[in-house]
Amino acid sequence: METSRLTPQAITILEKRYLIRDARGQVIESPEEMFWRVAKNIAEAERFYGKQTSIEELSETFFRMMASLEFLPNSPCLMNAGRDLQQLAACFVLPVEDSLGSIFETVKQTALIHQSGGGTGFSFSHLRPRDDTVQSTGGMASGPVSFMRVFNMATDVIKQGGTRRGANMGVLGVDHPDIIEFINIKKKMKEMENFNLSVGITKAFMEALAKDDEYDLINPRTKQSIRHLKAKEVLEAIVSAAWETGDPGILFLDRINEANPTPELGEIESTNPCGEVPLLPYEPCVLGSINLLKMLKEKDGKWEVDFDKIRMTVRYAVHFLDNIIDMNQYPLLQISQMGKGNRKIGLGVMGLAHFLIRLCIPYNSQKALEVVKGVMSFIQYQVRERSMELAEKRGVFPNFKGSIYDKPGGMRLRNATLTTIAPTGTLSLLANCSSGIEPLFAIQYTRRALEDMEFQITDPLFIEMGEKEGFLNPDLMKALSEGASLQELTQVPKEVKELFITTFEIPPVWHIKIQAAFQEYTDNAVSKTINFPRDATKDEVREAFLMAYQERCKGITIYRSGSKPIQVLACGIKQVC
Repeated sequence: METSRLTPQAITILEKRYLIRDARGQVIESPEEMFWRVAKNIAEAERFYGKQTSIEELSETFFRMMASLEFLPNSPCLMNAGRDLQQLAACFVLPVEDSLGSIFETVKQTALIHQSGGGTGFSFSHLRPRDDTVQSTGGMASGPVSFMRVFNMATDVIKQGGTRRGANMGVLGVDHPDIIEFINIKKKMKEMENFNLSVGITKAFMEALAKDDEYDLINPRTKQSIRHLKAKEVLEAIVSAAWETGDPGILFLDRINEANPTPELGEIESTNPCGEVPLLPYEPCVLGSINLLKMLKEKDGKWEVDFDKIRMTVRYAVHFLDNIIDMNQYPLLQISQMGKGNRKIGLGVMGLAHFLIRLCIPYNSQKALEVVKGVMSFIQYQVRERSMELAEKRGVFPNFKGSIYDKPGGMRLRNATLTTIAPTGTLSLLANCSSGIEPLFAIQYTRRALEDMEFQITDPLFIEMGEKEGFLNPDLMKALSEGASLQELTQVPKEVKELFITTFEIPPVWHIKIQAAFQEYTDNAVSKTINFPRDATKDEVREAFLMAYQERCKGITIYRSGSKPIQVLACGIKQVC
């Protein structure tokens, strides 16, 4: 492998978290050796199927795909494949039932998952509300929020296998009696810092909102309505908290369950920490992302989409992720059973902003939406073709009977879900491409990674284009480093400004349109942050929430700059971002 493909930042991150160390803590593995370790380990799954493919050839293909940075699996796979831990899944959802024993059993299970490098999601909607009766003791229940604090503290004290700190998603149904307390948790400083929060929105709530009516709050213990709230007032509480703190987001649970591939196994009530994988209790998911920046070819001095390359990369990526399910050492028996029963995978993309820049298409344009739909629909078609081919050789996923595909003319798939759009925070740093499907954050900015590392990032395509077009000079770079917006710099050509538009310069409506365009061709969900500048109003946040529902998104997360004391991304000293 040409290690020159890896940036100094990527090598630093790999050395810090991914590469094998000896007993003294010294790094004893190169990036090339890491990719070989992973490739050989994942190719070993062929042995379960009578070596239908040459393990050596497949190892080389998997290696080449990762080493070229065309495809990368989720971080736990890179960290753990071929090592003692062998926990390769990114995310899990665990059940939280309404008993002390169940709650603390789940706390223990969470600890084991975090230790192995995975993230966890929970629905707390089954817990009886604060001040409800506890019949065994005659006392009063403390409610879901108090137990969430226990999970938060447990996460605090467990470092994920020495690799990354645990992340959680906490969901509460909008019809739970404690919903207002849940919505406002993060208004207190340092509360629930290891959690992302989402309100589970129901169809009944949206109907009440449309009629400016009240809706029922249901005690989960008795299943009885105990009081009513005005839907509009609850939405305003969500909007206000999200504007102030970035939490909660919202999940449209009815829409999520319309796409639940195995409804007979239960209802989906939660997602992984970043919201892109709705999962049943005890389901894991393995994720991987194709680097769109590498899916282009140059012709007569112009870049165009290389569909042949996408097709080949998708086919091997699906094979890779399906193999992970067999090679994975699951942290719990229940997870192993669900993982192998549904064989869910989530193949997505990263590098969208850079991909569009190469194609000379502004992110906030109708043309971008057309290209997104064209590329993602092509990927969705190819992943299904490949999953059906694997099903012919290896069998459909074991829980196929009773699934949404189990009907005359239904697809006979190897995997219950196939596509997901993940945030790819660290992976995109390794691949030196823009993050997930997000627009550029800034031309120059500070990026925090793995909690204790900071990198100064200058967009590589901007440097490349600036040198080629001749507008790059020290004064321009100095202005950018001080936080100047590209839009106010007169020496930069208008078309370059349009291409390198950054996240806070893009109206929220375009963020949501891009998310919805991907969602249309994605089985699971789409991780996308709708970024707002510091001076955004609550009215704008409310409009974004309602538009996400109208556009058939499965959920939405907003973030108004400056609403958290510590940001993963930060601009220069002048820019309001």
